[in-house]
Amino acid sequence: MLLHRPGNELKRLTPRNNDQLLFDSIPWVDRAQEEHDAFAEVLRGRGVEVLLLADALRTALSDTRAHAAGVHAAVDERRLGPDLADSLRSHLSSISPATLAEVLMAGMTFEELPAAEGASLVRLMNHPNDFAVDPLPNLLFTRDSSAWIGDRVAVSSLTMPARVRETAVLDLIYAYHPWFRHASRAYGAHSAPIEGGDVMLLSPGVLAIGVGERTTAAGAESLARSVFADGIAHTVLAVPIQQTRATMHLDTVCTMVAADAVVMYPLSRDSLTAFTMRPTDDGSVKVEGPAPFLTAAAAAMGIDRLRVIDTGLDPVTAEREQWDDGNNTLALAPGVVVGYERNVETNARLADAGIEVLAIAGSELGSGRGGPRCMSCPIRRESI
Repeated sequence: MLLHRPGNELKRLTPRNNDQLLFDSIPWVDRAQEEHDAFAEVLRGRGVEVLLLADALRTALSDTRAHAAGVHAAVDERRLGPDLADSLRSHLSSISPATLAEVLMAGMTFEELPAAEGASLVRLMNHPNDFAVDPLPNLLFTRDSSAWIGDRVAVSSLTMPARVRETAVLDLIYAYHPWFRHASRAYGAHSAPIEGGDVMLLSPGVLAIGVGERTTAAGAESLARSVFADGIAHTVLAVPIQQTRATMHLDTVCTMVAADAVVMYPLSRDSLTAFTMRPTDDGSVKVEGPAPFLTAAAAAMGIDRLRVIDTGLDPVTAEREQWDDGNNTLALAPGVVVGYERNVETNARLADAGIEVLAIAGSELGSGRGGPRCMSCPIRRESI
């Protein structure tokens, strides 16, 4: 499981930039780190091997080719101008893999740039605390930047400007870390927009892809064609979702909690639909629908019905727990999930339905609107 322990990139958040960087509040970083450490320990306690993204990035950057690619990813000449960009490239090329990893994750302000050699209008016209290299506080949500489907990795094509450079970080890890050098790609970062939080494995060979704020219809269709061509899926459901902050990805609306059950925001239960895509013998894609999501999903999975566990029958409670990522559970095994402890109603309803809930603190981790599923990228799954 790939996780990212919060680091100095979160310390870059201020009331002036948190909206632009997609956070709803300024997290207490020390507490966020404590909460994340506890989350990782819960996973390890259930036999999950945890790989931390920062460690993986430092290892990858020890390869000289990765180091050069990392420098290229950090420097935006269109933004800095040629002279300042050249100066920054020269500086970054000389630093250690660990220091370059920190710059890629936490960014760099104009004040932190190497000493100036001559005048630079860009430097003079920016405030010292403005970013020459933007930080990536959303690296915390490793589910979004890549997703593993079978034995292949789909590197996301992220939509929001604050997250675009995350794909370069994941590309470096998957291309140069010894664990992943031979991993095949199911999707590339330069394809149509798609984010891992919208990609959900319903059962072996069946994917659901949310289409909304972050993933486009073109992205869903492109990924479907890719997994069909690779033979790692036989059915893909494209699921339109409301384009709001509270429902930015499909996994903020519903997640799998057992082989035949989902936890779901009740206001979406009857309105969620799906287009069903399947490959044809001539290599094209057949599209059917739309049909009710629960009906289409059960048919694709080959089951009579998909059990639904609501996050609260009271509309106010359901809306509150939806905002607090009550639906964004991480399934460690059928019937065993990790959820935020603050979602008392959702956790109680899961328990009543026979689902074991491993509750974790998330008062600071959730400030970027993401739960345990968002904060985890499963790399290898056991068959069920």
